[in-house]
This record gives sequence, structure tokens and C-alpha cells, in this order.
Amino acid sequence: MSADVVNLRQARKSKARSDKEKQADQNRLTFGRTKAEKTLTDRLRLKAEQALDAGHIEKPESKE
Repeated sequence: MSADVVNLRQARKSKARSDKEKQADQNRLTFGRTKAEKTLTDRLRLKAEQALDAGHIEKPESKE
């Protein structure tokens, strides 16, 4: 009956590597957009704002 010997230093390093990889995956999802994708999103947002403002009817101010 012999048990498997675990090197704690290697186990800690392995866990740290896997934690860093999980964080890297999350960062890729959050911040991983290309410049072209960011530009496209900004232009579509600006076009939508302009279309919304084009339909706005201003009311004349009454002087009372």
C-alpha cells in the first residue's frame, strides 16, 4: 500500500497557471475586439443617434 506522493510546490504552480489561463480567457472575451470592430460599433451607434435626432420635432417656446 503506497500512496501517490504529491509535490506541493508543483501543485501550487500548476494551480496558479490554470487560474491565470482562466483569467486570460475572460480578458480575451471582454477586451478582445479588433480596432475595426470598435470602429464599426462606434459608427453604427452614431448613425442610430443621428436617425433618432432627425425625427425630433422641436416645439417653439411660448413667451408668457
